[in-house]
Amino acid sequence: MPVLLQPLSDPLLTHKGVELAVLREDLLHPRIPGNKWRKLKYNLQAAQEGGCETLVTFGGAFSNHIAAVAAAGKEFGFSAIGYIRGEETLPLNPTLAFATGCGMQLRYLSRSDYRLRQDTRFQAEILKSAPKPYLLPEGGTNLLAVKGCTEIVTELTAPWDMLCVAAGTGGTLAGIVAGAAGKGKIIGFPALKGGEFLRDEVTELVQAYTGRTYHNWELQTGYHFGGYAKHTPELLAFIQTFHQRHDILLDPVYTGKMLFGVFDLIRQDYFPGGTRLIAVHTGGQQGWAGYAQRYGLAWPTADIIK
Repeated sequence: MPVLLQPLSDPLLTHKGVELAVLREDLLHPRIPGNKWRKLKYNLQAAQEGGCETLVTFGGAFSNHIAAVAAAGKEFGFSAIGYIRGEETLPLNPTLAFATGCGMQLRYLSRSDYRLRQDTRFQAEILKSAPKPYLLPEGGTNLLAVKGCTEIVTELTAPWDMLCVAAGTGGTLAGIVAGAAGKGKIIGFPALKGGEFLRDEVTELVQAYTGRTYHNWELQTGYHFGGYAKHTPELLAFIQTFHQRHDILLDPVYTGKMLFGVFDLIRQDYFPGGTRLIAVHTGGQQGWAGYAQRYGLAWPTADIIK
């Protein structure tokens, strides 16, 4: 689907003389939205070309990646196996219920075993039980994912000065840096506490993909709100107000934190007047149902979760 660039109208933007638009990657694919489609696109192609039958991957119980791989398996005719961190809890949360509804087999790993997910011997052992497997890393980040994410930039025709994006494993940010090829400035907003480690991760991914090192990007690590999948009342209030004002539903794990950070930096005059900002909405709304269930939240209501 064509990607929509949605300009925002806000008194703060007018006051500071800054333009801000949201790149609606969350609308890119009806069942595999945002950066998950970008990351999976060329991996699915490689799996098909390699005659693979089973997608195998890892993730937490509320993982957007697990939901996306399950949906991709159903849509493109693959079996799917998801190795889930932690013990089985019944009834299944909305993310895992969706995954099983798409036909994904769920297998649970203790936290100690889950830490072995990148060990090649451990991977070889679990792949023995999967017919013609194609292994996808946790979060979906590999060089084919980076390739897909470069297209976030190369398909963007509107002029821009700075691109802002949330960061988890760093694959989407690396793809954007690689796709920009030194143009403009890229700002990544880690969703994890201690997100400084992504500096090396992203640099290595970009070098591996392009053979070059770019310096036109940075991390803003102060907007994790306590750590991965954690929130504060201030963050939830921002997401709710943003939805009411702009009719865009953010998620509380990634995009909500990123856009909160963007607006906070605008207030601090971090961006010069006249700056054309684009914030990349990488999806993640599927996680709202489980997030609200996990934390006992009454908002957002089910009718606005797309």
